[in-house]
Amino acid sequence: MLKLEDTYLHKGKRKALVALLKEKGIKSERVLDAINQLPRHFFFDSALISHAYEDKAFPIGEGQTISQPYTVAFQTELLDIHHGDKVLEIGTGSGYQGSILHLLGAQVFTIEYQKKLYEGTKRFLSRLGIEMNLFYGDGSEGLPAYAPYDKILVTAGAPVVPTALLKQLKVGGILVIPVGDRRRQTMLKLTKKSEKQVLREEFDGFAFVPLLGKDGWR
Repeated sequence: MLKLEDTYLHKGKRKALVALLKEKGIKSERVLDAINQLPRHFFFDSALISHAYEDKAFPIGEGQTISQPYTVAFQTELLDIHHGDKVLEIGTGSGYQGSILHLLGAQVFTIEYQKKLYEGTKRFLSRLGIEMNLFYGDGSEGLPAYAPYDKILVTAGAPVVPTALLKQLKVGGILVIPVGDRRRQTMLKLTKKSEKQVLREEFDGFAFVPLLGKDGWR
């Protein structure tokens, strides 16, 4: 079992990572502080642990990855999390992104498509004492039972914006989702102004694993 130790060396590497993210344009002090607080190496397989503070994505099994820290910070900054926000995360993965949202004071509902990953992450987060609502299922259909949400975050590349997710978003809420082909995506920030009007902002140049499911890639 992985020993959860956070040494001075790890803390120093996190500080350096935060400085790099600032350099790359991340402005939110709250987001940077959450990344500085959360030991990313806890979420790594012991064989890859020395790479935990590189600004890169790494495999976590089941064809999934732990996202690049810059991407985590960028998506989180776009969401503009306020304390108490009810947030739906599509693609739990390692639990790292959800834990950042939790540290920002969000009430996190997260859904994972891969059963083995869901089970492992659920066990691991309870060891860390991080409380969020974890579900196993098709995230492309959202989680209607607990809707509506203040914010929705998709951590996998989608071919289109799933209609179900926009339906489950509150008026005034924000959906952040990478949309494109299987190799490259454009990050979309969709703000639901009314039931019929959605403000769309686009940010280029991202690469995510594919969103699987009914409204994702088959």
